Amino acid sequence: MTDARVPPIGRVIVLLGGDSAEREISIRSGNAVAEALQSAGYKVERVDPARTALDRIDWRPDDVCFLALHGAAGEDGRVQQWLQDRGLRYTGSGPEASRKAMHKSAAKAIWNELGLPTPPWLCVAADEPPERWLPSALSLGGPVVVKPDDQGSSIGLRLAAGPEETVAAVAHASQFGAVVLVERFVPGREITATLLGRTALPLVEIEAADSVFDYQAKYSSSTTHYRLPAPLEPMIADEVVGTALAAAEALGVEGLSRVDLRLDPAGRPWLFEVNTTPGMTARSLAPLAAQAAGLSLPQLCDRLVREAVAISRRRDAGEVRFERVSRAPRPAGIDRAVSGPRSPARSRPAE
Repeated sequence: MTDARVPPIGRVIVLLGGDSAEREISIRSGNAVAEALQSAGYKVERVDPARTALDRIDWRPDDVCFLALHGAAGEDGRVQQWLQDRGLRYTGSGPEASRKAMHKSAAKAIWNELGLPTPPWLCVAADEPPERWLPSALSLGGPVVVKPDDQGSSIGLRLAAGPEETVAAVAHASQFGAVVLVERFVPGREITATLLGRTALPLVEIEAADSVFDYQAKYSSSTTHYRLPAPLEPMIADEVVGTALAAAEALGVEGLSRVDLRLDPAGRPWLFEVNTTPGMTARSLAPLAAQAAGLSLPQLCDRLVREAVAISRRRDAGEVRFERVSRAPRPAGIDRAVSGPRSPARSRPAE
């Protein structure tokens, strides 16, 4: 039975592009989504917020906004908050879950407090001299992965071993954000779990030529291969899925998301981040996982639009509550806290 109080779906406004470091990927994602929705029978309009401000769009009560923005503003809760404050329906997670997921150290602090496995880490301010943070970084042991705390698509990511490489990697990552995350490298297998709500799609194993899945490996390398479904023992696969679901639930994630993990040589999963607006390009992992589950891209996008309507109804009924996003979190570890399961020190929760 149709609820007459819920507007039908008129247009789908696909937000793409923006002014983040991930603009190019966002445009590719948004165009793929727009074409898929059009083939599914929707009336679609593409809007680039870098060209047209959100308040200049002629929003209508029956619109649904499909968020294909990647990076700052599009994923950190600000756009979600703007849409929610105006009663507009949109795909994906709410503002607070988006903020937590976008700031990797905030997500890691939450997982750490819940006992979920995430490698020990610390955060470094971009303008902080190495003598203040390098001893703590080296105490993490072994190689470290260095990346901006609030970027996606592996932008600015480097693997570093030793003092000189670590200092250079932090300087490189500082070009893309004010806070840099340094975490212990976990050797083993790269696994990603795509979640559709609380349903896990087939796991994907990523085989990159280098030890880390960086920007080039994601979008341009011909030597990166995906194994789908990931060839894992059933018990290990179940543990990976359970860990991914727990990580997403801890952050309050909704809609389509992607959880990035690594399996150490003992087969234990370690959490790295949750992406609340996964890429939707031809090389993106979420559409590949959906396809393996029998969902074409038009079917996946149609389902996400319909779920946006359902989530909006739950929010209006007070069944889903999100805090307002007033500022970015102060990352845990900014004053040299080294944290993570089985590490000698514990972090404070993100402030």
